[in-house]
Amino acid sequence: MSDIHRKPIQERIDWLANLAERHGEVYRSPEAMLARTRYQSRHPTAIAVLKCMDGRINIPVATQTPVGILMPFRNLGGRFDLGWPHLGEVLTQYVMDRVHEGRQVLFLVTYHFSRGDQHRGCAGFDYDRQAAVAHTQAIHQQISTIFGAGHGTVYPLICGFETDEDALILHGADGQLLDVAGLGQEGPGDLSVRLAALLPDMPIRMRDDLLPLLEGNLRHIAQVRAQAARGERLLDIEHREWMICLGRGFDFLHTPNLALIVGPYSPDLSEPIARAAGLIEANMAAGRIPDDGFLLLSSVPYESMGVDRARAELKASFLSRFAQGVIAETYPALAEKMICRTAVLDWHARRLTGLTF
Repeated sequence: MSDIHRKPIQERIDWLANLAERHGEVYRSPEAMLARTRYQSRHPTAIAVLKCMDGRINIPVATQTPVGILMPFRNLGGRFDLGWPHLGEVLTQYVMDRVHEGRQVLFLVTYHFSRGDQHRGCAGFDYDRQAAVAHTQAIHQQISTIFGAGHGTVYPLICGFETDEDALILHGADGQLLDVAGLGQEGPGDLSVRLAALLPDMPIRMRDDLLPLLEGNLRHIAQVRAQAARGERLLDIEHREWMICLGRGFDFLHTPNLALIVGPYSPDLSEPIARAAGLIEANMAAGRIPDDGFLLLSSVPYESMGVDRARAELKASFLSRFAQGVIAETYPALAEKMICRTAVLDWHARRLTGLTF
């Protein structure tokens, strides 16, 4: 993995296909399936995460939560607006499906930053932590407007993610913070008391289901610090992305500086696509990646065979054609180095299959 960015483009694409297949095999394994079932029976709150495309932000790993429990929504720069028609529809459908199952929904509205170096923070906000926090506050308000300010069923929680130690920072309703990196090895009772004080309006069931994420994060931070003490914690600073991902179904890409992910949410996809292409061109010009090509990968998930899969195939093909047109118009020289792949994702099996992949 350490030198994958310097391999010829076809080797990088082959490596990517293998990575996606391994991720799916782990997700489909009996052990993983049983772990998810057992976890959800004990912690029924549905948890969704709005986050940046940055591969360092791997919340399941940072909280030691079984794969498939946390529902990811990722976008370039972590920028979302629930007024966007498609995003609003997707989130509303997700909430209504969970409510029909009798479950409450917790949204982790995240931003990320680095304590050690400002420029290891979020490039989408020009490394401005306060601007990123302000954006999450706007999303918090939008979720409250749509699903109710009482937060009895749907609760938006602003959550920072410090990437040097993979630490969570929870924002309370009164401006207080709970920085997990600053805690000792506290037991569940101590953490439960802290959560109740920080989030007194959060339903008790939801707080109880949030607690395991904090416990897992405490354990993970201890492991990260042990790695750092041994000199094994490497912090990737330099951007070396060599692929643009458009659509959904890229949860296997939790790898730093690999891909620029553009969710299919904004009513104007041309702007983030052009911005991502500009970053790819800059990486080539600076010699951070080979200039023999870059990958444009479009993916759409489906939940059932037949109509839903056919629709996903058409949508993935459309997204690919649209992005090719934008890149050809804005960066014509770069477009000549573009390799296009289109795929659909069996959501229940996490199996990525290609129309051309």
